[in-house]
Amino acid sequence: MTASGNSGVRPEAPSPEDAVPEAPGPRWAVELAGITKRFPGVVANSDIHLRVRTGEVHALCGENGAGKSTLMKILYGMQPPDEGTITVDGTLVRFRSPADAIRAGIGMVHQHFMLADNLTVAENVLLGAEASHGIGAKARARILELAATVGLRVDPTMLVERLGVADRQRLEILKVLYRGARTVILDEPTAVLVPQEVDDLFATLATMRADGYTFLFISHKLDEVRAIADTITVIRRGTTVGTADPRTVSSRQLAEMMVGSELPTPETRESTVTDREVLAVSGLTLASDVGGRRVLDDVSLTVHAGEVLGIAGVEGNGQTELVEAIMGMRRGVHGTVTLDGRDISHASTLHRREAGIGYVPEDRTRHGLLASQPLWANRILGYQSRPPIARGMLIDRAAARKDTERIVADFDVRTPSVDVPAAALSGGNQQKLVVGRELSGDPVLLIASHPTRGVDVGAQAGIWEELRRARARGLAVLLISADLDELIGLSDSIAVILRGELVATADPATVTPEELGAAMTGAGSDAGADNAPDADAGAAADPVKEESS
Repeated sequence: MTASGNSGVRPEAPSPEDAVPEAPGPRWAVELAGITKRFPGVVANSDIHLRVRTGEVHALCGENGAGKSTLMKILYGMQPPDEGTITVDGTLVRFRSPADAIRAGIGMVHQHFMLADNLTVAENVLLGAEASHGIGAKARARILELAATVGLRVDPTMLVERLGVADRQRLEILKVLYRGARTVILDEPTAVLVPQEVDDLFATLATMRADGYTFLFISHKLDEVRAIADTITVIRRGTTVGTADPRTVSSRQLAEMMVGSELPTPETRESTVTDREVLAVSGLTLASDVGGRRVLDDVSLTVHAGEVLGIAGVEGNGQTELVEAIMGMRRGVHGTVTLDGRDISHASTLHRREAGIGYVPEDRTRHGLLASQPLWANRILGYQSRPPIARGMLIDRAAARKDTERIVADFDVRTPSVDVPAAALSGGNQQKLVVGRELSGDPVLLIASHPTRGVDVGAQAGIWEELRRARARGLAVLLISADLDELIGLSDSIAVILRGELVATADPATVTPEELGAAMTGAGSDAGADNAPDADAGAAADPVKEESS
């Protein structure tokens, strides 16, 4: 995209003479110049230039495989650049490890939280940083001071397992501040937050920015990027292609810079729901591993052929356990699970897969891939007993390779070869491989947990379109997502899960993300919830309805 008029977009690289008022102290918190990083068969970063002003939120956007993660790993000392320089607060640096970056005032909050649930808030902060302030009164005072800075209003002696997602996010930020960070890298920080929690996080970042903290904000949610960022830099295929002013650039323009196409929407068109029940869950109940409350409490739901049933809930409210119970991955589950009229309540996970369940897990690295194995070997997972992979009792490697090449082409998995290990792919390309594999198995039911988490707008569009096509062919889909726009756009109906119970239903045609978010956090009355819904009332009059007990 070329810069013109008031588009808010300008090409890289900006010159030192840009007309920006000088601020006290170093003008640039971080300067990356000519950063290049090569891996066998691919150039991840090529002559990247990036400058981040002190005290700003600087967003970094780009499609999966564009090189964002590699660039941030270089800045955080996890990988050395092959070429180029890094300057922090006016000082040229060379990082050999994250410890070097931390000493220079750089911190990183990863997309997947790195917290020990069995330790307290304070213990998580102190772990590995005992030398900073000791472990006594001075350390506790500093933790309380930083907790106020990040808006974490919990007792430092509370176990992390009791924290909600938003407070875990704040705790991760507190951890890096405790180690002295003044520049913080946030990798997809809103991926698991509901709209109200996103607003709270942005308010916290604004306050910290005013106190002189600097943020590098990595996200695929372009509306959020425009809402929080002071400056946006776009990376495409390993190099910087431009910067943008969030006050004047549109999400459409950013999408075009990133992937060369318009911003997609998860809109589902005409209804394809049939009367045929594919999945019927009745009275599903699961006790906590440590005793006490039930993780799942009398959950019942039905998904028909051609239907997408969305499950909305703040993470930690039982949606993970619900999926794993349906998949047969949990023991001690009471209730029944019926697939296409057949009771599979006591079947193994493999038998459930063979009966026609496709599964996109929420954690692809734990349950979806063998990171060290080549892509064609990952194509086999879960399908080792079925064509085209199986040939009698043997695995047909040639067929596996050929079908993997088809998935790579059909789902735009960016890789130099099907022989590279899955770990060599970006997170988004790993996700496309998993989705492609599961849709290739001709399932009758697809359980999709966060199918587009961490993928760029182009990959999102592809995955959404594949789900729409599969739905039109009669596939039943149970969709779990933290992206409320995705849930509303793709679902035919939505159920809200709270503390292990299905507490409300919503009509995607009328509900808003704010109403859905309120129901997810227990504020159902604020979301138009109806304590005694009228069966004859139209959904438009009551977008979120409480389930009758």
